[in-house]
Amino acid sequence: MKVADKVVVVTGGASGIGRALCKRFAKEGAKAVVVADMDEEGANAVAEEIQAMAVACDVSKEDDIIRMVRLTEKNIGPVDLFCSNAGILTMGGLEVSNEKWQSIWEINVMGHVYAARAVIPGMIERGGGSMLITASAAGLLSHVDSAPYSVTKHAAVGLAEHIAITYGDRGIKVFALCPQAIHTKMIRSDAGVTGIDGMMEPEELADCVIEAFEKETFLILPHPEVQTYMQKKASDYDRWIKGMRRLLKRFEGQDPGS
Repeated sequence: MKVADKVVVVTGGASGIGRALCKRFAKEGAKAVVVADMDEEGANAVAEEIQAMAVACDVSKEDDIIRMVRLTEKNIGPVDLFCSNAGILTMGGLEVSNEKWQSIWEINVMGHVYAARAVIPGMIERGGGSMLITASAAGLLSHVDSAPYSVTKHAAVGLAEHIAITYGDRGIKVFALCPQAIHTKMIRSDAGVTGIDGMMEPEELADCVIEAFEKETFLILPHPEVQTYMQKKASDYDRWIKGMRRLLKRFEGQDPGS
C-alpha cells in the first residue's frame, strides 16, 4: 500500500507519533492529511507546517469522530487511510480510580471502535480502505508499571485483529502498530522498563510504518526484539511471567532472587 494520493486522517496528530506520521505522510505525497487532536492549537501548528487541515477532535466522543470524518468528506473527499493513533498513559495498578480507568478505556479502546464505525462501512462501499491502530508492545507483552495501559492496549490489538479477520476479504487493510519506548511527552526520557531496548525517535517509527504499509504487514514492530519476546511468552507462559516478575523487581531496586 502506498500513501501517495490518499486522503489520510491521523488522530493525536498534534505531537509525538501522530505529528511524525502526519509529516511523513505529507512527504510521501498524500493527497491530503487531516491532523485531528484535542490540542487544537497544536493541530493547527502541524497542519500549517505541512499544508494540511486541522480538526479539533476528542476521540473519547463518538460524535466528535463522526463530525471529523464528515468534515473531511465534505472538504476533501472520502477517507482512504484512518490512523487511529490518539492514546493516553495512566500509571498504577488496581488502585487506579474508576474514573481514570474509564477515561483510558474510552480513549485507548473506544476511540478505535468509534473510528472503525465511522469509516469502515464507507470504505467497503468504495471497494476498500485502510486503518492503522496505534497499540503498543504492552498490548502484546505487558506494562509492569501500568495496568490500565497494558489492559487497554491488549484490547486495541484484539480489536485490530477482529477488524482484519472480519473485513480483510472486503478490501479493508488493517495495521496494528506496537512500539516500545518512543521519545514523546508520554514517555519520560529514562523510560524505565519500557526503554530497556532503547528509546526510538517518532521519525524513526514513521519510517517503520511506511515500510510496513508497502509490505502490507499487519503487525508493525518498530522494536524487532518484541517479536522474540512474544515467541518466548507463547512458548512458556509461566516462565515468561516469572521473568517479568524479576524484571519488575530489578526496576524497583529489589533483589530479584533466584
